[in-house]
Amino acid sequence: MKRLTKLLLLSACVCAPAMAQESDTEQTAAERSEEIYAAGYDKFRFGGYGEVLGKFMDYGINRFRGTQGQKGNSRDHRNEISIPRFVLAFDYKFNSKWILGAEIEFEAGGTGSAYEIENTENGEYETEVEKGGEVALEQFHITRLIHPAFNVRAGHLIVPVGLTNEQHEPINFFGTSRPEGETTIIPSTWHETGIEFFGTFGKAYTRFNYQALIVAGLNANGFDRNNWVQGGKQGIFETDNFTSPGYVVRLNYIGVPGLKVGGSVYYCNNTAANSDKLNEYSRIGKVPLRIYTADAQYKNKYVTARGNIIYGNLSESDQLTQINATLSGLSPYTRTTPIAKHAVSYGGEVGFNLRSICKDNPKVPVIYPFVRYEYYNPQEEGAGRDVMDLRNKVSMWTAGLNWYPLPNLVVKADYTTRRIGDGSYTSENEFSLAIAYVGWFLSK
Repeated sequence: MKRLTKLLLLSACVCAPAMAQESDTEQTAAERSEEIYAAGYDKFRFGGYGEVLGKFMDYGINRFRGTQGQKGNSRDHRNEISIPRFVLAFDYKFNSKWILGAEIEFEAGGTGSAYEIENTENGEYETEVEKGGEVALEQFHITRLIHPAFNVRAGHLIVPVGLTNEQHEPINFFGTSRPEGETTIIPSTWHETGIEFFGTFGKAYTRFNYQALIVAGLNANGFDRNNWVQGGKQGIFETDNFTSPGYVVRLNYIGVPGLKVGGSVYYCNNTAANSDKLNEYSRIGKVPLRIYTADAQYKNKYVTARGNIIYGNLSESDQLTQINATLSGLSPYTRTTPIAKHAVSYGGEVGFNLRSICKDNPKVPVIYPFVRYEYYNPQEEGAGRDVMDLRNKVSMWTAGLNWYPLPNLVVKADYTTRRIGDGSYTSENEFSLAIAYVGWFLSK
C-alpha cells in the first residue's frame, strides 16, 4: 500500500509546469497520422534518428558474483563506447488515404544472424552469428485513413506500452540512455506484427487520442530473473507464433497545451502457447500476462517534466521458473531464474531551460540541466517458494545537462548512481556522454 501511494504521488508530481524543445518527429502513431491529415507532407518523407554513447564506469560486468550474502559486483574501472542505434524512417503516400510507413534499425553496428529449430534433429536450436549487434525492421505497415477518429494500420507496429515505447526517439528523454526501469522489464523499442486501430477525438479541453492493437504475444521462453518479460519479444525466428495474441489499448489525454496524460494495458491470455515448442509448458496450462502503465508529461518554454509507472503480473511464474531453468543450452534464452510474479518500475525526470531566464536571447545556448529518479525491480514479488534476488532491486538517480545546438540535435552528459538491493551490495556509478539527432531530412 505504501508503494502504491508513492506511485500515485509520483504521477501527480510530473503534472507540474514543464519544457519547450519541440521536435519534428516527437510523435506517437496517432499524432503522426493526425499530421498526415493536416498535410504534413505531400508524397513522401525520409528521415530517422541515431545516437553515439560513451560510458565511464566504476563497477564490474557481473552484479551477481557470489551469493546474495556477499557484496556482489567488483570495483572495476572500465569504459565503453557504442552506437546504440541508427534508424532510417520512410513514409510514402500511395494516395491521400493509403500510406506506407517503415523504419529500419541498426543496433550496435548491425548483425547477420539467424536461429532455427531443427525438428528433424530432436528440436535442437541452431544459430549462426556473423557480427555483433542487430538489424531489425522496427516498423513496416500500411495505413488506411478513414476518419480522424478511426483509422486502421496493419503490419509491423510499435507496441505503445509505457512512455518510452510510445516516444522512444532520443530527443524525447533527457538521459544519455533510455529510462532504465522501463527498458529492463519490458521490451524497448517494442515492435510486433499485427493490426492497429487508432484516432483522435474531442475538441479543446476534451481532446484524446487512442490506439488499440492485436499483435503477436510475448513468448514465455524468454522470461527470466533479470529482465522479467523483456526477453519474450518475438522476432528471433523467421515467423512469429500467433497462437495467443497480445491485446493492447492506450489512451492519451491531450486537451491542455503541452500536457499529455496517458495509460496503457497489455494482456496475453497464454504466453506459453507462443513458445518455440508446443509441449514445453503442457503440464502447467495457461500462463497469462498483464501489464499496466500510466505516464504523464508537461512542456512549456521553461520546464519539461515526465513520469511513468509500470506494474506487471505474470501468473504461474513459479511453475514457469521450473521449466525455463531446464531449457536447452543451445536456445537463444538466458535460463536465469527464478521468474517473478510481479515486476514494477516507476520514475520521473525534470529539466529546466536556462535560455528561458534570459528572455529567450538567441545568443544564449539552449541548455537543460535535469535530474531523473528511477526505481525498478524485475523481482518485486515471487510466487510459491521462489526467493527473489535483492540484487535486481535498483533505486537510482541521474543528473546532467542536455545542450541543443539545433532543435533536433542534442549533446548529453550525465552522472548516474545506483543503490542495489537494500544498500548492502556494491553501488554502481557512471559518467556518460552522448550525441543524438532526430529529424525528417527530405520531404516532397
